Amino acid sequence: MPDSKPNARTAAVPRSAAEAALADGTGATLRRALWLDALDQQLRPLLPPGMAGHCRLANVSGGQLVFVTDSPVWRARLRLSETQLLDAARSVGLNPTAVIVKTTTGPLQPPLPAKTAPPLVSATARQAVSDALASLQESAPLDSSDPGAPAPGSSSGRST
Repeated sequence: MPDSKPNARTAAVPRSAAEAALADGTGATLRRALWLDALDQQLRPLLPPGMAGHCRLANVSGGQLVFVTDSPVWRARLRLSETQLLDAARSVGLNPTAVIVKTTTGPLQPPLPAKTAPPLVSATARQAVSDALASLQESAPLDSSDPGAPAPGSSSGRST
């Protein structure tokens, strides 16, 4: 068919889910969340000792760093470390002027799922189940031509 036009559509390579999410209108929000997470990962090691597990960078707004803590005690300790936080933020390329600290009512990190341990079975219980299975196998009739006939050695219910 020399008159037919070549197919104008070419085989498109499918995009990954991340690429598709970043390309949509919500891409800017997702990119900002990823940037904040990367910035949090950079600032966390620069925090005073013991504080990294109790606080998280929540936002950078204008010249303000917004941190979230999991209790009022850590909020107070973070406020006392404001100059160290500002210096740490400047070391990663930001130019903050203030630190805002908020306290959350829930945990900063989702709780890990509880591991369910397999039930412990004692050696006695295993032996009892093994004995029960063995006794069931011994009492099963080996050659039974009549399925309704009683097993050999069992009484038929009549006395002679």
